[in-house]
Amino acid sequence: MSELLGIGSRVKHPAYGNGVIVKVNAAAYQVSFVTYGLKDVGKVYDKWEIIEKITPEGSVTFSDAEKALIKILRTYNAVDEVIDLGSKWVGGTMSLQPKDQELKAKEIPIEAFFHKIVMVRDRLRVMEQRINSSSLSDEEKVNLQQYITRIYGSLTTFNVLFKNKDDQFRGESSK
Repeated sequence: MSELLGIGSRVKHPAYGNGVIVKVNAAAYQVSFVTYGLKDVGKVYDKWEIIEKITPEGSVTFSDAEKALIKILRTYNAVDEVIDLGSKWVGGTMSLQPKDQELKAKEIPIEAFFHKIVMVRDRLRVMEQRINSSSLSDEEKVNLQQYITRIYGSLTTFNVLFKNKDDQFRGESSK
């Protein structure tokens, strides 16, 4: 019989990857997996690796479970963080002027453009995490990481929009 796990226990499933037990039912654990979301896994399942065991307690409040889940999601970068636009850009627009003067210029609110740039950055981070946790060889992982680093380098042009330097893109020379 497999050992009993409590809410907050961290596991690594061979198919679903890293996850955290968020609910314990009579016959199964409800596990939040980084890549696959919530899945039910039977309590007798013993093919996963237990990364951190939390001993089951008599009762856990919703608040305790919520705090544990937020901590775990932050650890796996699954909670969106607030990224601030530099104050000099707030309320501004970005204009794209075609060479042909007969064509109409395009104006985009900088906040909308900035949001798209932040989404690209966040998706690159998720891609990095998935590459690092994949079953690729070390050489393949390094090669893909180098491409991502070059992409970050190409995106450094947009660093002028970020309020905080820690949120900016960093290419090869600064990593």
